[in-house]
Amino acid sequence: MSEIKNITGAEALLYSLIEEDATTIFGYPGGQVIPIYDKLYGFRDRIRHILTRHEQGAVHAAQGFARVTGKVGVCMATSGPGATNLITGIADAMLDSTPLVCITGQVPAGQLGNDAFQEADIISMTMPITKWNFQVTSADEIPWAVARAFYIARSGRPGPVLIDITKNAQVDKLDYCYKKCNTLRSYEPIPLPDKSAIEQAVELINGSKRPLLLVGQGIKLSGAEKEVVEFAAKANIPVASTLMGISAIADDFPLYIGRLGMHGNLAPNIMTQNADLIIAVGMRFSDRVTGDLSKYAKQAKVIHIDIDRSEINKVVKVDVGIVADAKDALNSMLQDINEANRKEWFEFAKVQLEEETKNVITPSIHPSDGPIRMGEVINILTDATDRNAVIVTDVGQQQIFSARYSKFRNTRSFITSGGLGTMGFGLPAAMGAKIGVPDKEIVAVLGDGGFQMTMQELGTIMQNKIGVKIIILNNSFLGMVRQWQQLFFERRYSFTELENPDFVRIASAYGIPASRVIERDGLNDAIGTMLKTEGPYLLEVAVANEENVFPMVPAGASLSDLIFKE
Repeated sequence: MSEIKNITGAEALLYSLIEEDATTIFGYPGGQVIPIYDKLYGFRDRIRHILTRHEQGAVHAAQGFARVTGKVGVCMATSGPGATNLITGIADAMLDSTPLVCITGQVPAGQLGNDAFQEADIISMTMPITKWNFQVTSADEIPWAVARAFYIARSGRPGPVLIDITKNAQVDKLDYCYKKCNTLRSYEPIPLPDKSAIEQAVELINGSKRPLLLVGQGIKLSGAEKEVVEFAAKANIPVASTLMGISAIADDFPLYIGRLGMHGNLAPNIMTQNADLIIAVGMRFSDRVTGDLSKYAKQAKVIHIDIDRSEINKVVKVDVGIVADAKDALNSMLQDINEANRKEWFEFAKVQLEEETKNVITPSIHPSDGPIRMGEVINILTDATDRNAVIVTDVGQQQIFSARYSKFRNTRSFITSGGLGTMGFGLPAAMGAKIGVPDKEIVAVLGDGGFQMTMQELGTIMQNKIGVKIIILNNSFLGMVRQWQQLFFERRYSFTELENPDFVRIASAYGIPASRVIERDGLNDAIGTMLKTEGPYLLEVAVANEENVFPMVPAGASLSDLIFKE
C-alpha cells in the first residue's frame, strides 16, 4: 500500500488488518478502544465486526474461525476486565496451536503504572500463554506491530499473539505505510528436515514388523492430509489419531483404526503397547495419550516429527527426532519407504475392534431400551449429515462421545478444546466456525453444564443470524466429573448435579427455533427437523443421567489397563 498521510493510529490499525486479509473481528467495545471502534464504523464494508456478548465469547469465536479456515482469527477487547476476559481463550489457543491476533486497548501511556481506571498489566499476564506480545505506546508502532503479530501467529507452529495499544497511540497521527513481515532474526518457523534423521527414520520403518502411525493436529496445520495417507498406504501402516488430529484422515480410510488415549479406541491403545515402532507426526505426547509414561510403549522404537523443536524428547524419549514441517518430512521419506505386508498386525487390530464393538460400541449407539444415550445421538447425527458436518464440541462427556462416534469425510471438521479442556468453548467456537465457512453445516454438541457458561452468545447468534445448529445433551450433571466420582470416589456426587432452566424457552426468547426430545422414538425426526430448518436451531436431548464413557484409561494407569464398565 502506498503511504497515507496524517491518519490516526486507530485508522492505521484497521488498514493494517486489511493488508493481512483479516475480514472479521470478534469483539466487545469499551472505554480504552472507543477510538478504534469509532474508526471501525467507517470500515464496515471492508471488515465485519461481530459483537459478542462476552469477551470470552469473542476469543473462542476467533478460535473456531481460525480452526476451520486455517486463517488467523482476530478478536478485540478493551483494557482491564475486557482484556483479562480473553485470557482463558488465549491459553486455550496456545495449547492447541491456534493462530490468533488479540488486540486490547490500554490506558494512555502517561498513565501506565498509576493504577488508572481499568488498567491491567495484560502484557505480563499473557507472556507465558502467547507466542509474542507487545505494548504499543505510539501510533507509528502500529503497522510494524501488526505485521509482526500476523507473521508470528500464522508461521511455524501457530499460536496466539497479543497487541496492547494505549489510548494515546490510537488517537495520535502518523504517516502510514505498511510493510508485511516475512522474516525475523533468530526465528526459524519452518526448519528443513535433517537428511541424516530422515535416513534413520526410513531404515527403522522399513525394518519394522509392527509399526503404528500416530497423527496429531500438526497434519492439519501443515496441510499434510494427502501426504500422510500416501505414506501410510505405501508402507501399509495402521493409523491412529489424537483428539486434536481427528478428521485429518477420513474415517473410512482402510488403515485408520481410531483414536488414542484415555477415552480412545481399544485397538490404538493396545497396539501402542505391542508395536515395535511408533511414528508420531504433529502431536505432542499429551498425558491423555500416553497414560503412565513408565509403561508407555516400552518395547517400541520411537520416531517423532514435529515443527517445534522443544517438543522432541520433552515427554517421550525418542530414537529419531525430526524437527520439520509434517508435509516436508513425510515427502522426504515417501520415496524410500518400502511396501510391506502386515497381515498379522492388522489381524491383531481386527480382534481389538471386534471386542470393542461387542462390549462398547454396539450398546452405546444401538441401545435396546432405557433412556437415550449420547452415543446414539451422535451416530444418528453422523448419518443424517452424511459425515459432511463440522462438529464443534464443548468439554466433557459429550466431547468424548462426539470424538468416538462422529465420522468425517473432510479435514478440519472436528473442533474442540484439547489441551486446556475449556468448558464454555463450544457455543462461541461454533458460531465463529459458521462465520468462517458459512456454506458448511456447523453443529455444536454441548453439555448442559458447558452450554450455561457461555449461553449468552445466543444473543450474538440472534443478532447476526448465524445459522449454527445446537444440540444440548442434557444429563443434569457435570457428567465427566460425575463419572470420576462414580468410578473412583464411591459415588460421592459432590456438587456435580445440575438443576437446569428450560433451554427451549431460553432459545425461544432469543428468537431461535428450539425443541426438546425425551423419548427415543422422536430422536430421528427431531434431528432431521433441526438440520432442515434454515438458520439457527437448538435441540435439547434428555439423555441418561449416569452414562459413562468407555473404554477408559484411569488417570496414571497404563494404556494396557483400560476399563470397560463400572
